[in-house]
Amino acid sequence: MARVMHHFGLLAALVVWPLASFAEEAPVLDRLMEVLRIADTIEIMREEGRGYGEDVATEMLPGADLDSWQSTVMRIHDPDRMQRVIRQGFDAALTEPEMQAVIDFYGSDLGAEIVALEISARRAFLEPEIEEQARARYSEDHPDDSRLRGQVEQMIAESDLVERNVSGAMNSTMMFYRGMMDGGELEMTQSDMLADLWSQEEAFRSDSENWLGAFLMMAYDPLSAEDLERFLAFWREDAGRVFNSAMFKSFDRMYEELSYLMGQAVAQHMQSEKL
Repeated sequence: MARVMHHFGLLAALVVWPLASFAEEAPVLDRLMEVLRIADTIEIMREEGRGYGEDVATEMLPGADLDSWQSTVMRIHDPDRMQRVIRQGFDAALTEPEMQAVIDFYGSDLGAEIVALEISARRAFLEPEIEEQARARYSEDHPDDSRLRGQVEQMIAESDLVERNVSGAMNSTMMFYRGMMDGGELEMTQSDMLADLWSQEEAFRSDSENWLGAFLMMAYDPLSAEDLERFLAFWREDAGRVFNSAMFKSFDRMYEELSYLMGQAVAQHMQSEKL
C-alpha cells in the first residue's frame, strides 16, 4: 500500500498532522524542491493513488458510486498538501548546508539526468504491462544485465532500501486500519492489527525487493558504469546518507497521512452504502 499510494468531503476536518508554517523566503529549500522535481513526482503519485482507489473500490466498495469515490480519492491526494508535507519533512531533517550539498549534486548534469530517469521510469510504471516487464527482467538474471544489476543491488543494500520500504508499507497499512477503525467500520485491537501486519511482512519484503530492483534497473539502464559509481559515491557521503533518511521520513509521513484518510473514506462510503 505504501508504495502504490508509491504510495484520501472529509478533508477540511481531518488533519492528521498539523503543518508548520514556513517563512516567506526559503530559497535553499525552494531550490531543493525544484532540483528534485518534487511537484512532478507528486503528480505521478496522484495517478498511482487514482489506481489504488480503483483497486480499493473493487475489493471493498463493490456498490459504491465510482465517480463520487474517485472524487474523494483525488481530494485526499491534494498536491499542494502533499508537497507541504514533503517540504516540512526536508525542513525538519536537513540543515541548510546539507540541503546545499544535495542541490549541488542534483543540480549537476548527472544529478538532473538521474532525477529525469527516475521520474520517467515511475511514470512508465503507471502502465501495469511495463511494470510487469520490468519485474520479469529483474527476475530473469540475464548475463547482459549483470553489471547494472550488481550496481543496483549494491545501492539497495547500502541505502537499506528494502527495510525502509517494508517499514513504510507496514506503517501505512497500520494507518489505513486506524482510519477504518476511527471511521467505525473496523473492530480490531492493537494486538490484532500488529499480528495481521507481521503476518504480511514477508509478502511486503518480497514485493519490495522485486519492485525496487525492477524500478532501479529500468531507471538507471541508460547510465554508464562510471556515472552510477559517481551516484553511489554521493549516497556514501554524509550529505547523501542524511538525505536518504530525510526522503524516507518525509514520504513515509505523507503516505501514512494519505493511508489514514483513505481508511476513513472507505469507512464513510461503507456506512453510506448501508443507508
